[in-house]
Formats: sequence, C-alpha cells, structure tokens
Amino acid sequence: MSARAALRICAGVTAACLAPAFAQTALTWQQVKEKFAASNPTLQAGQINIQEAKDQEITANLRPNPNFSFTLDQLDPFSPNPYRPLANMEPLASFDYLHERQHKRELRLESAQKGTAVAVSQQTDLERTLLFTLRTAFVQTLQAKQVLALAKDNLEYFGKELGISRERYKAGDIARVDLDRIELQLPQYQSDYETAMVNLRTAKITLQAMLSDRSPVDQFDVTGPFDFAEQLTPLEDFHTVALATRPDLKAAAQAVDKAETDHRLAEANGSTDPTFSVDFGRNPPIPVYMGVSISIPLRIFDKNQGEKARTEIDIKHAERLRDAAQNQVFSDVDSAYFTVASAVNLLRGYRGANGFLDRATSVRDIVSFSYQHGGAALVDFLDAQHDYRAVQVAYLNLIASYLTAAGQLNLAVGREVIP
Repeated sequence: MSARAALRICAGVTAACLAPAFAQTALTWQQVKEKFAASNPTLQAGQINIQEAKDQEITANLRPNPNFSFTLDQLDPFSPNPYRPLANMEPLASFDYLHERQHKRELRLESAQKGTAVAVSQQTDLERTLLFTLRTAFVQTLQAKQVLALAKDNLEYFGKELGISRERYKAGDIARVDLDRIELQLPQYQSDYETAMVNLRTAKITLQAMLSDRSPVDQFDVTGPFDFAEQLTPLEDFHTVALATRPDLKAAAQAVDKAETDHRLAEANGSTDPTFSVDFGRNPPIPVYMGVSISIPLRIFDKNQGEKARTEIDIKHAERLRDAAQNQVFSDVDSAYFTVASAVNLLRGYRGANGFLDRATSVRDIVSFSYQHGGAALVDFLDAQHDYRAVQVAYLNLIASYLTAAGQLNLAVGREVIP
C-alpha cells in the first residue's frame, strides 16, 4: 500500500470516528465528576446506607411502649342462676410503663447519630477512592487522544518523506534498496496509528462504564488540559491539608468517639429500670378502686458486665485504628508527593528552547534535509525518525504519569489540590 493511500484511509477513519463526536460537546473534568456523582450505582448504594443509618436514629430515640391489660375476674358460669353468670364479676384494668434511667434513650440516640456521622465519612471516603479511579480513566482517555494525534502527524510526515524519496529514486538520486528500506518503515507508522485508535476507543469505553453512559462510543468525548505544573507546594502543606481533610481519618476519629458513647451506654444499661403501674378495678360494694405499684428488678447476677468490658476494649481498638489511619495518611502523601516531584523533574528536560522536544524535532528536520540532499546516510535518517517518535511518545507518557500521580496526591490529601 502506498503512503498516499494509507493517508487517505487513515484520514477517512479519523473523520468517521471524530465526526460524530463533534455532534456532542466534549465533557470537561468537572462535568465528568458531576455526571459520575449523579449516575454511579456504587455511590448511590452508599447514599442508601446513610439513609438507613438516619432511620436507625429514629429507632434509637423511641421510648418504651406502655402496657395495658384488662382482666375479668370471678366469672361464675356454674352459678345456680344461669341468667346471671356475671353477677359477681370484678373487672380490672392496669397500665404499666418502664422508666429508663441514666439517660439510656439519649445515649442510644447519640450513638446512632455518631454512627450516621461515621457512615457519612465512609461515603465521602468511598467517593474519594472512586474519583481517583475516575480521574485515572479520564487521564488515560486524554493520553490516548494525544497519542492518536501524534501517530496521525507522524504518519502524515513520513508519507511526505516517502513521497520525496520516491521522486529521488525516479531521478536516480538513491538506490532501490534505500527506497525499500524507507518503505518498510511505513507499516510501523500505520500500526502505531491503528493501535492508538483502538486504545482511544478502549479508554472511552472504560470511562463510559464508570459513568453508566450507554451512548455510542463515537459520540462520547472528553476534553481537558494535558500538561503539567512546574511548581509544587511544600510537602508540609499537603500534610496539614490531609490531616484536616482525609475522610477515612475523620471516620476513624469518629469511631473512637462512638465507641466511648457505646461504653457509656453499656454502663447505663447495667443500671436498674423500675416499672410503674396503675390499675383500676371494681369490687362490690366498692364501685371503683385504684391502685399503684412499682416493680424493681434485682440485678444481682446480670449487671451487663460483658458489654461493659467489650465496649471498653472497643475504645482501645478504635484508637489503634485511628493511629494507623493517621500513619497511613502521612505515608500516602509522602509517596504521592515524591512521585509527582519525580515526574516534574523529568518533564522539565523536555520543555524550553533546548529541551528534548525541540531538539528531537530539530534533529529530525536537519537530518531529513541533509539526507534529501545527499549529506546524510540512510541509517542516520531512519534513526532520526525513530528518535523523534520515541521522544514524543515518552513525553506524552510522562505527562500521563504526572497527571496520574497528581490524582494519587489528590487521593492522599483527600481533596483536589492539583487540578
């Protein structure tokens, strides 16, 4: 296949794939996040868990129900007078109510409310983790778009070089074997282009799955800056933000607070709750009488000792988990920060007037010009083409690594500190 025919095919494929995408506005990162929050089933399931926790607060705050009993005593079905079996009947109605002491109901409600707070923090932490996965998929889609554009440019550039070499061959300026060696490079450029097309579609499909977007993949597109920032905030600033923001650390601290409340509730549950009763009855010749009583259980054996001990241990357990979470925060921030810093240090060498990008382009153009005019060998021409491709691809991969590491740092800090 000639270079011109290959270019026509690639241009047609590009137009077919990109034309529908222009019919729909490309989504920015902010729009992708909003759509994710509104449609992701995992996040929606987490919101249901929060609602369940709030409903448990209603149950925890309920008072004990009073009891009502009604008794008919001294019924005489064997009375000598069969028409008066109820003549000596004594009706009795009673009401009793359990009185909870030592603020048991208030402590139950407080424990349930703190459980809801933990659920909210855990939901925020789930969203934090899923947003990192979403951002990674978003960055991979942007990277695939950049690689596809580079592959298309390389294919077009090489097609022009191949056309010039053919004209030189017709003019007798180069040997047939040199032209064959140049033409043998064409499949690699075509393969790069087709692979980039497949990778872009795969990245879009992955991102669509996270957004529950079932639109045709050719109608789905995203846009955003594919670049890096050379300046980084000091590491200690990220530590401070992470300690104040990380939802998993907040959940761990809230779990300690809830464990302390549960222990106070266990202590209260070990106390005695009296039951107050009032009854009304009729005992001829007394038409109506009233009585009151109080029932106090004797907690000689069961004083809730097991729950008191268990909840006290739970406090220590929750405190250790909180300490572990805090250590993990520092570890995550440090690891992500130095990964970002390393990517920035590498990327600095590619930018600027004497950076690798400009030098690779300059070397390619100079060697190509020299080869076309007989001043450079074929092997130098092919090496310059290869080096240019390698430098460009390495740069795009480093940008993607930087953006992924930035997402990792956002994950470690607990909010978006690097857009």
